[in-house]
Amino acid sequence: MQEPRPFLVHGVWKRSATTVGVTNPFTGNVFAEVCQAGESDVEEAIASSVVAAPVMAKLPSHARYNILQDMAALLYRRRDEFAQTITAEAGKPIADAKREVNRAVQTLTIAAEEAKRIPGEVVPLDWTPQTESYLGMVRRFPLGPIVGITPFNFPLNLVVHKVAPALAAGNPILIKPAPQTPLTALLLGEVALEAGLPAGGLNVVPCENALAERLVIDPRFKLLSFTGSAPVGWMLKAKCGKKKVTLELGGNAGVIIEPDADLDLAAKRCASGGFGYAGQTCISVQRILVHHSVADTFTTKLLLQVARLKAGDPTDETTTVGPLIDPVATQRVEGWIEEAVSQGARVLLGGKRLGTVLEATVLTNVKLEMKVSCQEVFGPVVTVSSYRQFSDAIAALNQSDYGLQAGVFTQDINKVFHAFRHLEVGGVLANEIPTFRADHMPYGGVKDSGLGREGVRAAIEDMTEPRLLVLNLKEPAGGS
Repeated sequence: MQEPRPFLVHGVWKRSATTVGVTNPFTGNVFAEVCQAGESDVEEAIASSVVAAPVMAKLPSHARYNILQDMAALLYRRRDEFAQTITAEAGKPIADAKREVNRAVQTLTIAAEEAKRIPGEVVPLDWTPQTESYLGMVRRFPLGPIVGITPFNFPLNLVVHKVAPALAAGNPILIKPAPQTPLTALLLGEVALEAGLPAGGLNVVPCENALAERLVIDPRFKLLSFTGSAPVGWMLKAKCGKKKVTLELGGNAGVIIEPDADLDLAAKRCASGGFGYAGQTCISVQRILVHHSVADTFTTKLLLQVARLKAGDPTDETTTVGPLIDPVATQRVEGWIEEAVSQGARVLLGGKRLGTVLEATVLTNVKLEMKVSCQEVFGPVVTVSSYRQFSDAIAALNQSDYGLQAGVFTQDINKVFHAFRHLEVGGVLANEIPTFRADHMPYGGVKDSGLGREGVRAAIEDMTEPRLLVLNLKEPAGGS
């Protein structure tokens, strides 16, 4: 095993006496160690972000554009190294890891472009007598130091979704990566330094939760951007005081299948969306509601698609279902399946563990109050239920504490717009699964699923503050 990986503070790689092992979820072996920041290191990192704030704010848009473009190019050059690291520390199948790296390259590229077009506005103020000479201008200014807390399931692209818009807007950002997957974020720190980012523009600080909480409550940070579980996210928000907060939290995404839907397409997409990366995505397909007239046909097609998915070694290019992040997660999902079965649910496929991998599992006869239905499974489990009226399906999907994204498969445009109006979610996808995400689209949820929106442009809006300039442009005496 190599020496413990240092962390990044103010452009310098720092070591500490405290280290934590990084475990490969598939093999169960500790394959790397990472230095953990202590209290003094965290204070230094906060101070670094404060010092970097005016430096970052003064960067012209062309400089921010060039840094982000260079980061994208360097990441692309090291794409295989990043993908292999993601697979090793997150257990993500290598094909998915490669897609994640490519998406991160695109996210950085989008942010580079957005750095050049952060909008302003001219506001006419001559609406009443005696205001004829007044004119307003609005421009967005960097918010200041930002703290980002990221999850294990997308250890690169979800980090980049915080880092890229922060840098595009001219803000320094401190990233506290997930304890299971710190290596990828540290690699991104290398890329940022090589791209010429000013010291403190990006600090990457693995630390224990108590110190992460200190980062959250520190008033020197102007915004907390958190992606993770709903209970932790809302708890942190309560501690934030006056600082701005964006939360991207959990979900139990639902899909409605109407009788006129392309059932082959729907089955194929639901299998992909429900079991890719073993369902460890907050917009993973979890609940499928199928019109009773096509329920048997669709379910048969779904089972055929799921049965083709390969489970096992995530380093195999053909693997779709790899391990869950750790044994605790595996035991929890197994327990939820067993509990659902004891309450009357029926396993149509899967339900067993193969070493460190849990089989892709399809359940039916589920009740709304079962954990596999009303909570976020975050594992390779999909439930299938039938309905009779479209309104009943809408109501069933809304009967959830979460509201991130939902999918509707139908050829009826009126039903698409009905779902758009009435589904209590952040995004509705027509003839597509809720697992779809383009990196420039505004992305986020309602209810327990979060607060605010990600997607580069939407994030830049949260990471900047609009400021108004009022001009009194009186005509010069004597005219022109």
